[in-house]
Parts: sequence; C-alpha cells; structure tokens
Amino acid sequence: MGGLAALAREAGHRVTGCDAGVYPPMSEQLRDLGIEVMQGFGADQTALAPDMYVVGNVVSRARQTDGSAKFPLMEAILDQGLPYTSGPQWLAEHLLAGRHVLAVAGTHGKTTTTAMLSWILEHAGLQPGFLVGGVPLNFGVSARLGQGAAFVIEADEYDTAFFDKRSKFVHYRPRTAILNNLEFDHADIFDNLQAIERQFHHLLRTVPSNGRVLVNGLEESLARVLQMGCWSEVRSFGAAVSDFTAQGGPEDFVVLQQGAQVARVQWALGGVHNQLNALAAIAAAEHLGVSPARAALALQAFENVKRRMEVRGRVALAGEQTMPLVTVYDDFAHHPTAIRTTLDGLRRQVGTARILAVFEPRSNTMKLGGMKAQLPWSLEQADLAFCHSGGLGWDAHEALAPMGARARVAESVDTLVEQLCAVVQAGDHIVCMSNGGFGGIHAKLLASLARAAKPLP
Repeated sequence: MGGLAALAREAGHRVTGCDAGVYPPMSEQLRDLGIEVMQGFGADQTALAPDMYVVGNVVSRARQTDGSAKFPLMEAILDQGLPYTSGPQWLAEHLLAGRHVLAVAGTHGKTTTTAMLSWILEHAGLQPGFLVGGVPLNFGVSARLGQGAAFVIEADEYDTAFFDKRSKFVHYRPRTAILNNLEFDHADIFDNLQAIERQFHHLLRTVPSNGRVLVNGLEESLARVLQMGCWSEVRSFGAAVSDFTAQGGPEDFVVLQQGAQVARVQWALGGVHNQLNALAAIAAAEHLGVSPARAALALQAFENVKRRMEVRGRVALAGEQTMPLVTVYDDFAHHPTAIRTTLDGLRRQVGTARILAVFEPRSNTMKLGGMKAQLPWSLEQADLAFCHSGGLGWDAHEALAPMGARARVAESVDTLVEQLCAVVQAGDHIVCMSNGGFGGIHAKLLASLARAAKPLP
C-alpha cells in the first residue's frame, strides 16, 4: 500500500493515508515523498473528502471486545456511501492498463526477484515501472511509474480486501509471469496447499496465449498447477532439465539456456535461493529481448533489497577493540523455509563463525502455530536461537525443546537483548528475522553490545 501511494503521488494525485504502527523503511519513504500518514482509522478522516478511498487488506469489519468497530473509518465509508476500491483493483484500472506487466509470484523470494528483474530491465535501458514489497537499494524507492512499456510487480497470493477474497495477483493480468516456488502459507485465509495452488492456477488463466509463464522446475506444487491447464508459452528454470539452469556456486555461476552457456553471474549475494531468483529474473527479462549476458552483467551491480540480509551495523564488544567485530543483520524471513534458507546462505558465507538467530513469529501463519514444529529444522544452522514469544497463542519453549540449550525464549525485546548480550562473542553474526519492525531490536542491540556486552572465555 505504501508503494501504491508512491505511484499515485507520481501520477499526479494528492495522496494521504492512515495506518497503525508504520515502521521503516516504508515510513521513511512516505515521509520523504511528502505523503501524510495519519495514525489510526478514525471516522473523522472522512472530512478529507477524497475522490477515492483505496482500501488495503488489513482492513476488516471486525469488532472490538466492547462491540465497537475496529476500523471506524471503513464503517463511515460504508454508512455514507462513499467511493472505495481495493489497492490491486485501483492499480490495475489506473496504472497497469496497456503496460507489459511482469508479475513475480511465489511463497518466497518475490521481493528480491522483483527487484532483480526491475534492475535488469533498467540496466538494459527499458526504464520499467515497478512495485516492490520492499526498497531495492539500486533505486532507493519501492515503486515508480517508469517511462517504458514494462511494469514489474510483486504478485502476492494473499487476498485482495475484505470485500474481494481473490488473490491480489489475479488483478494484474501479466504478460510474463514468474512462479518462483509454492509452499503452504497464510493459514489465516487458506485451508491447505491445494487452495493456494488453485489461486496460482487462477493467475495462469489471466496470462495471454502469447505470454510466457516461467516456472521453478524443482517444485512439485507448481507442476500440479500447470497440470490444471496452461494456455501460454512455458519456460522452466532451476532443475537439471530446465530451460534455464546454473552451474557453480551461488556467488559465481554459469547460466545455461537449453544446455548452452549464455552468461556468467559473479556477485556478492549468497544462497542457492538467490541463484534461483537470478535464473527466474534472467528468463523473464529474456522474454522482453534482454539477453542473458546483458542480464548477468546487470546482476553483478545488483545491491539487493533493504531488510534482505541487510547489515545494520558492526560493533566491537566492550573491552575487545582488537577482536573481530560482531555483525548485526536485519532480514524479512518469517516462514520456516525462509528462515532456514537465510541461515543456510549465511553459513556458506561465514564458515565456522557462530550464527545467533533472533526471530519473531509475527505473521498470521506463525501466530496460529501451524508451523511451529518446523522451527527446530529451520534453525539447524544457528549456533544459538532466540525467540520473541510475546503475543503467541502457543508455547515457544515446547516448540523449541528439541534444540535443547541452543534455544532461548523471551516475552519482550528488551529481555531478548539482555539474553544476547550475556552470551555474545567477538566475531559472532546475529541475524534478526521478522516481517515487522521487531520493536527496534537492531538499534537496541547494537547500542547494548557496544556499551555492556562481554564475550565468553
């Protein structure tokens, strides 16, 4: 919604918004764009009399314990018959019509792959528009209209709005669609994996016959989606028999197109997941005439996205100025598979150095506890794990019990910081993972480490 606000502003509209608990980097972007964000959802905001209310899917008809509306502004809009629409519908009707839309879908990697593809097209001189669910460091903003025909969009399977329960991505009508991977997620709106597969098939139904669908050949779930029917050109990536494959490690690999070497990628990003993201972006750009060699050259200058293994600071422990620094990272991982992938990638980079994983089960899926049993598996590469358990309806101690003494649990961010400072050693890598602001833990941790932390003997 923040990116959508930025696009509307760039298109010449006067834009205001309201939300609760806005946090960086989006809060900073909106501030820099001069877009006023009001706190809360008060009915008095109807006095602004906008031409259109664009409603995000956080809004519902829910009631508080005292019977009052959780979103009184929405109730006022309905009561007064004021004009409203959903974010995806407004975007499709006002900004995407007539564009070559490249949609990036998948349980994991949507933001990074969307940023990669946007940068490849920019590097090739196509001046794409884009809407990314994060802030790509190459651009410094999460969205722009662009001057060319191409528009790259992060295509989320989450529902559109309380009045439109279709997945967001069915509104976008892409000509190029990436299906990056598919696992069970969003347990608050989907009953099982098959329900999500059905939504992905609805996306395929919107791709024209002269369009292209790019599919991760390693995913059985996506094979099932294709078996439901596909009316467009299909290209695969990732598997040994795919159209686009990679040879070599994640940081230096050769790209093969139907068995022939067409490019080489050398970059600073780690992890097999980023290698697959790169293959997907290269294959999608090729649909617009960008050669894999040109795409690989662009990726060598790709700077990733904020909150994707973003280094928030490096600090020397108190009294240990000559020892290796402690590095603190911020990452958006919140699904068990994403947590495991993030830690696996870091392990490849740091070798035998200690990894301290700090995570917040904040997504609706994680709060419901349906994936808690996967947490020990997702944290295998961490030497120590620290879980923020505040607000959970399940016992984090019990879920992490298979990890034994390697796992710590705390109900507050301040307690987590204290636990970390008690055990941190020079040269440690601390990864803070959450899909929210995590209570400002990064700044608190860096300040506490520099001031008071003592390494163990």
